[in-house]
Amino acid sequence: MKEWYRCSADEVLRELGTSSAGLNRKEVIRRRRQFGENRVTESRKDPPWKIFFKQYQDLLVMILLAAAVISFLTDNGESTLVIFLVVTMNAALGTAQQVKARKSLESLKRLSAPRAAVIREGRRQQIEAWEAVPGDILLLEAGDLAAADARIVECASLQVNESSLTGESGAVFKRQEPCVREMPLAERSCMIYSGSLVTGGRGMAVVTATGMETEIGHIADMMNDAGEKKTPLQISLDQFGSRLAAAILVVCLAVFFLSIYRGMAVLDA
Repeated sequence: MKEWYRCSADEVLRELGTSSAGLNRKEVIRRRRQFGENRVTESRKDPPWKIFFKQYQDLLVMILLAAAVISFLTDNGESTLVIFLVVTMNAALGTAQQVKARKSLESLKRLSAPRAAVIREGRRQQIEAWEAVPGDILLLEAGDLAAADARIVECASLQVNESSLTGESGAVFKRQEPCVREMPLAERSCMIYSGSLVTGGRGMAVVTATGMETEIGHIADMMNDAGEKKTPLQISLDQFGSRLAAAILVVCLAVFFLSIYRGMAVLDA
């Protein structure tokens, strides 16, 4: 990825094939086809009912269900009821946690600006935020949410709150001069990122990234991947669960055969 924050404003405009007059309609259409719509997307998610039933695929839960069935066949209704209640509560809790985690990604979508002011064909225009494309000239004023990642080309006392990305609650001052060396995101004073709130001043910036290519998009992409991959803790717990289940089965088989050897009825054993 190009380090736009280290390029001069003129160089950025030249690299992106635009100018302070903005893009024309034909070029906007071409770039939208090339880069796609300016939206944060998420991978296809399972509905809650499917998440609920997936909780029963755990090996230890399957053993508990088998125990419940055996308890039922041996007329031990109280044990059967208790086991089913525990397993159902576990499935409901797991479902609630996954659904709550999914809302984190939805909250990223709400950080996107609904509309944006841009310059196109030399005129100021109001567009839907999803219509922004790389090379668009954004006009920024107090109260605006940045519609995309952009390199500031002009500004006057521009202040931006980037807490959605950096965690810092205070507003930071922006400038148009490039950074002279590699900087972490929070110190890139000539950049503004999608979802950041303009708290003061005004400025003009050229869009450098849209949609999933923005910093917010990268976070959303990692969250999508995190939903599909297990964490090291989950892997360790799964391995522990498998070993524990194996140990339980070994003990159960030993008790069963010992009971048979001592003359106990098979059903009781």
